[in-house]
Formats: sequence, structure tokens, C-alpha cells
Amino acid sequence: MIEVKNLTKQFGNKTAVDDLSFSVDKGEVLGFLGPNGAGKSTTMRIITGFIPATAGEVEICGIPVASQPEDAKRKIGYLPESAPLYADMTVSGFLRFCASIRGFSGAARSEAVDRVIETCFLQTVAHQSIDTLSKGYRHRTCLAQALLHDPEVLILDEPTDGLDPNQKHEVRKLIRDLGKKKTIIFSTHILEEVDASCTRAMIIDQGKLVAEGTPESLRNEGSGSLTELFRKLTTSDVAA
Repeated sequence: MIEVKNLTKQFGNKTAVDDLSFSVDKGEVLGFLGPNGAGKSTTMRIITGFIPATAGEVEICGIPVASQPEDAKRKIGYLPESAPLYADMTVSGFLRFCASIRGFSGAARSEAVDRVIETCFLQTVAHQSIDTLSKGYRHRTCLAQALLHDPEVLILDEPTDGLDPNQKHEVRKLIRDLGKKKTIIFSTHILEEVDASCTRAMIIDQGKLVAEGTPESLRNEGSGSLTELFRKLTTSDVAA
């Protein structure tokens, strides 16, 4: 469902993504791990067609993103890091607005909005102004807009960043449930997310793939500790 082949992205003299290749199938939840600055967000922006690659190819459900961006994007639900919201709108009003942009109208729009409100457990705040919501509810509202068109592929950039433990638990469970029918890739630098949500994970550092496997196999590579493997394979961004 997601096929990334020899992906490279350069910003001037800096190589943010370096000949990266991987695939994600339907029913898989891939955790995309790496330290800050490893190239996670850049890779996801290329996958979603938000920015172009310097070299390499990305296909979504067999559709090349570079040459058929509109067709590919119809298959994708995207939750960017620090996703924007209109604070003066209500939750339901914001979702109706997003559904209209997606081409929904009339009864189809109402059905799509009602469905994602239920999926993301937003019923109690549906008519509440977004600027009065907790961070957890704001995250769920952002996720709901990514699900409006019932996409086959979900790209989630740091979906639990800044949430409290209860909120993280709720979002992780939702990702697990969605992953039973969809293809999901989400980036994180929180290692506990791997066991909580992922069927598979990969670690990148300085734009390169350094490890890939199931949570269990990665822990075994790290002598029983994913943290130890992560520290062994990645570069700290803190100067010595």
C-alpha cells in the first residue's frame, strides 16, 4: 500500500533523507523511529506529496505520488506535526468545513462528520469551541479530519506528542484499532509507542535506515532493550 524506493531529499548541501527504501502493507502499523532531525517528518512530507523528493519514488496503493499527486492524495489521511486548527470554530463546524474541502456535501457530509466524531470519541465536545478544548481533544479533532474520507492509508506525524499518559493511551488504542483495516505509518521518538501500537518498526538516523523488524526482533537486537538498540544505532543531537 505504501512503497518507498531509494528516496533521497537534499536541502542545499544537507541530505535529510538518504537512499531510503521500505514498504508498508494493509493491516500494518509501522512505527517510524529516530532522534530529532533524523529525517522522519521530511520523509512523511514527501510520502504525502507535500514536498518533492530529490530522487527516488513513492507509490500509494500503486499510484506514483510524483506524477499522479491528486489520485495518490485521495488515498491518504494526513496528520502533520502541530496540525493547524481554526480556534474560533466548533469541532463539528471545523469537521464540516474540512469535509466540504474534501468534496462532501449534504447527507454525505453529515454522515462523514458523524462517523469520525464517533470514531475519535468527540461526541461530548462536538459543539464546543476548539479554543476551549484540552490538547488531547485537539489532537483527536486533528485526527478526525484525516479520517473524513475513510482513507486506505494514514500518515501520522508525532500523533501523541505532548499528550498526558491517559491521552496517549487513548490515541494509541485508536491507532491499533484503525490499523486492523488500514495501512498506517506514524513517526515518533517515544520508544514505548512501538509496543503500544506497532506491528513493525524501523529506526532511521541521519536519513538512513539502520534497523527494521517487529518490536520483539528489535528488542532482541538490543539485548532485550529497544532503548539500548536505539542508543547504539542513532546519533545524539546533543554536543559532547
